[in-house]
Amino acid sequence: MYNRRYLHKNRKGIVFLAANSRETGSGYEKLAAGFLEKKGLRILRHNFRCRSGEIDLIATDGVYLIFVEVKYRKDPGSGSSFSAVGRAKQKKISRVAVYYLMKYHKSTDIPCRFDVVGIDGNKIHWIQNAFDYCE
Repeated sequence: MYNRRYLHKNRKGIVFLAANSRETGSGYEKLAAGFLEKKGLRILRHNFRCRSGEIDLIATDGVYLIFVEVKYRKDPGSGSSFSAVGRAKQKKISRVAVYYLMKYHKSTDIPCRFDVVGIDGNKIHWIQNAFDYCE
């Protein structure tokens, strides 16, 4: 994946540098969103950000408001994509979810769940209700 914004010249001509990790992650988040839409979810927001952090996708299945973390690993040597969602990341996602609920729904009494979509190479795995709310 190359991007014109990262064009640099050297003596031998033009050198293209790879896109940054945020752009790479955004591509995999779009892939995960398409996967979830095929499974029947409706995507409400991509990359919701606030001071506390970021949630990759916010979706609904008609019953639950779903906060989705997307993790990608190129090869198994880097470890499982799911292992990257540790306790600290779960706490951060939980804080952002509460902020989202208070800002857009004025309540935290809405049925919610936290899912993780792991992309390992070219395989997509979806864990529903991957973790509970963490304080």
